[in-house]
Amino acid sequence: MSAQHTARFPIETRATPGKMLGMSPTAFLRDYWQQRPLLIRRAFPDFIDPLQADDLGGLACEELALARIVNHDPRADRWTLRNGPFVEEDFATLPSSHWTLLVQDVDKWDADVAALLEHFAFIPSWRIDDVMVSYAERGGTVGAHVDQYDVFLIQGMGRRRWQIDANPRAPKAFRDDVELRLLREFTPSHDWILEPGDMLYLPPGIAHYGVAEDPCLTYSVGMRAPAMAEMLSDFSGFLAERMGEDQRYSDAGMTTARRAGEIDDSVIGKIKQALSDSLALEPSLLRRWWGCFITRYRMAHEIQPRPKPLGHAQFAKQIASGASLLLNPWTRLAWSKHGRGAILFVAGESLACPRALATRLCQRQPFEPTELLALGNEALELLRALFNAGHLAFRRSRKRHDPR
Repeated sequence: MSAQHTARFPIETRATPGKMLGMSPTAFLRDYWQQRPLLIRRAFPDFIDPLQADDLGGLACEELALARIVNHDPRADRWTLRNGPFVEEDFATLPSSHWTLLVQDVDKWDADVAALLEHFAFIPSWRIDDVMVSYAERGGTVGAHVDQYDVFLIQGMGRRRWQIDANPRAPKAFRDDVELRLLREFTPSHDWILEPGDMLYLPPGIAHYGVAEDPCLTYSVGMRAPAMAEMLSDFSGFLAERMGEDQRYSDAGMTTARRAGEIDDSVIGKIKQALSDSLALEPSLLRRWWGCFITRYRMAHEIQPRPKPLGHAQFAKQIASGASLLLNPWTRLAWSKHGRGAILFVAGESLACPRALATRLCQRQPFEPTELLALGNEALELLRALFNAGHLAFRRSRKRHDPR
């Protein structure tokens, strides 16, 4: 990285009031996003952890939690990976140092952790995957590795040393003697100690290595970045469902076969043309596929419909009684313009929806009783359908105790 390049795009900056990134979101997306790493000092000044280490340990014991514990023996350079869910006794047997607990999707379990995502509203919400939280004792690490997605690493309690290799062409070969995908070679170009409230942004492909200086919590805001192979596989299935039996291979005008069994150049040309024609999609169809795919991609839990669906009258009665509506934290949402309205994408399904309601749903804030009572029949019917499908739930307001 040249001195001129470094001067133009500094790798370290300091947040200022109203600028969490140390610059405008526009400048960050233009100059850093998916291009180069950035350390932001005091991105979250006076940071208060939204949960404690014991809370994370308790979550790791939940049956549906995605949790891992990584142990590292530095003397033998031996790594051990254990997958949850765990029990309390598992933590009692851990050593006093050099281990890390990682829990995925903590934002789905804890509303205070989910609130961290509000700071990243400059990124489309469908692009954000989850908040993974890790707790590490002194020396705890998951080794030098590379992620294939953008990540913001927010330092909570304690301090963590981060080393990165900012060279995107650095060696990426993995060790074959450990279960984890650890780099065989790692030569850091930058070395920092992150304090509470500091944040490190890493684009895809940047090698990094974090080690706890003392007991610490780190919040990793990760992005959804499906592999092209996954996209092609899903897209081909989407296309195949829409093709009739009458769309078949054709070779009208074929010349006489010259040699038995030969697939000649003219055949390959016809196949190439046929496949190209089948992929010539209207933007509206491509938009529908992407919305369904990206709201279904990497779903940790499948949403279950209500065993007893509510009818229109029952649904209206719940609203009239003063209940609020909350979105299922596991439900993924996105929307796209469609005429004067919108297409709402919900966990892989697409629904016609008023544009204002689609925007409101994607804000993921509870629908309060007064707001629900002001909605028209079309919006209420859509909310009822989402409720019956398991994407919404009622919450009754807590009444104050009347001493009389």
